[in-house]
Amino acid sequence: MGRTARRPSPQVELGRRARAARARLGVSQMALADKIGLHFTFVSEVERGERNLSLASLLRLAEGLEIDPAELVSGLRWPKSS
Repeated sequence: MGRTARRPSPQVELGRRARAARARLGVSQMALADKIGLHFTFVSEVERGERNLSLASLLRLAEGLEIDPAELVSGLRWPKSS
């Protein structure tokens, strides 16, 4: 019996993308949070996949990361129920 690889949840994948974009900018979570007017714990929770973002927060995050919002969400799918 082989194990099938599970795809990370959309929140986790979005968080990975956000963290990678922030790393490319070379800014801390605190600096990004200050730039977009949100608390640094919010940024941390997003990066860990623990936060569902509103559209407004997604747009603010993308702007702060200096990327198109599509880079954060492109190809994400909600997992199918078994």
